[in-house]
Amino acid sequence: MRFALLVADSLDAARAAAAVRAQHTEVDSTDAEVLVVLGGDGFMLEMIHKYHNHPAPLYGMNRGSVGFLLNDFVVAGLPERLARAQRVELFPLSARIEHVNGSIREALAFNEVSLLRETRQAAKLRVSVDGIVRMEELVCDGALLATPAGSTAYNLSVHGPILPLGCNLLALTPVAPFRPRRWRGALIPHTAEVCFDILDPDKRPVAAVADFTECRDVVRVRVREERERPKALLFDPEKTLAERIVKEQFLS
Repeated sequence: MRFALLVADSLDAARAAAAVRAQHTEVDSTDAEVLVVLGGDGFMLEMIHKYHNHPAPLYGMNRGSVGFLLNDFVVAGLPERLARAQRVELFPLSARIEHVNGSIREALAFNEVSLLRETRQAAKLRVSVDGIVRMEELVCDGALLATPAGSTAYNLSVHGPILPLGCNLLALTPVAPFRPRRWRGALIPHTAEVCFDILDPDKRPVAAVADFTECRDVVRVRVREERERPKALLFDPEKTLAERIVKEQFLS
């Protein structure tokens, strides 16, 4: 299979690229059937965004730390690995972010859209799902809406649930909730639109983050899944993304 390399700005990634090029022929990204990513999870997420509209799937090989979205780095037999790799489609979240000054920004997130307090004072949020107010006032450090692929990232770190791929759910998870103190979040149908209204934004300013796109001083964030705009990733059959997500539920 024709592939192009996307290489992170690190010594390990550069050495890995040199090793691959010494044994295999690379093509330009415009002619590639697969885009091979060499780096860590952060770089992989960056490439998912950058090449979102490129028709070729992404196949990552880990030259970072965790490598949850990547395969093991092995140079030998790379074309054969690409040919037998299993394809999975990730569906991003679309965020419509309204600022205090009236401006609007739109952004995509393959992991999560999160809201976070900007100052020492807790944020106050009103949470609506499909136009129905489900929580009149959530006092917290923040809240997030995560995809299944992103449910093992920041969402899991704030004690949100892990979502299997294909479950057709999104995780709505509070960050350090103060009132109601015992609320631990909700599972939302993937077809729903979730709206966060920031209460008292002048006194309690809030920032919104869609993966790594950050907007400060927001008053409202509407989030929904973009089912029509998936991005395909490839994984070795013995370590699929679905298996990794299930396995994550049994780690101590």
